[in-house]
Amino acid sequence: MNRTDTPVTVIGLGLMGRALAGAFLKAGHPTTVWNRTASKADQLVAEGARLAPTVGDALRAGSLAIICVTDYQTVHALLDASDVELDGTTLINLTSGDSAQARETARWVEQRGAHYLDGAIMAIPPTIGTAEAVILHSGPQTNFEAHKSTLDALGTVTHLGADHGLASLYDVAGLAMMWSVLNAWLQGTALLRTAGVDAASYAPFARQVAAGVAEWLPGYAKQIDSGSFPAEVATLETDARAMTHLIEESEAAGVNAELPKLFKAMADRSIAAGHGGEQYPVLIEEFGKPRTD
Repeated sequence: MNRTDTPVTVIGLGLMGRALAGAFLKAGHPTTVWNRTASKADQLVAEGARLAPTVGDALRAGSLAIICVTDYQTVHALLDASDVELDGTTLINLTSGDSAQARETARWVEQRGAHYLDGAIMAIPPTIGTAEAVILHSGPQTNFEAHKSTLDALGTVTHLGADHGLASLYDVAGLAMMWSVLNAWLQGTALLRTAGVDAASYAPFARQVAAGVAEWLPGYAKQIDSGSFPAEVATLETDARAMTHLIEESEAAGVNAELPKLFKAMADRSIAAGHGGEQYPVLIEEFGKPRTD
């Protein structure tokens, strides 16, 4: 059952912070806001929000506070102010950062008597308040469950686990997927443009290929988790020969070949280590270790 009478505080009113506060207001939650530049709260105040004069005052308005600011250094600076009392507060930090910062901030906040969840917003501001907005949370599940009905106002909220760093790790893992897909599409687009094919013509085919590859992921995940990589579809050596073809085609067309050369270099190292007869996910061994040169 969704409770709409739970008071919420939102600290930080950039584009995302204003979207978060707006979603709480729309859902009927009494909403207190604070921002260093107070004028950014004008529209929210007009819609019914209360503007707090200080961070400390904002936190005293209720037991649930969302903070979404520039970085973790700003989080610490704001919460370390003399009038801030965190004891008994549940603080949900939706500021972008890395997993080490998330874990350290959790310790820092919990030492001051607060409950803490770290989070990551996998959405753009206009989608906040809709199911399209995916918001990840990590930290004690009891903290999440206690406020899930309130957080549901923001979109599709998910709890990942007790490790406070998980939301940040999922965030960057998602970015790795996004940039990899986009860069692969740009590589193909650059190749086809040399033959007069425009990006709009290629995009539907590329989308079909991306969706097909996505269907492989559950099966490949089972291989990775089991540590066994039988060649059910193709061997890594077969894939490596196709990579060579992509490199040669790119270079012949005058298209940048750095990306396929990276693929090939990683495959070559895995083959040299004796994995050429296994399936593509065996490359997890290369992704799982840093380069030493």
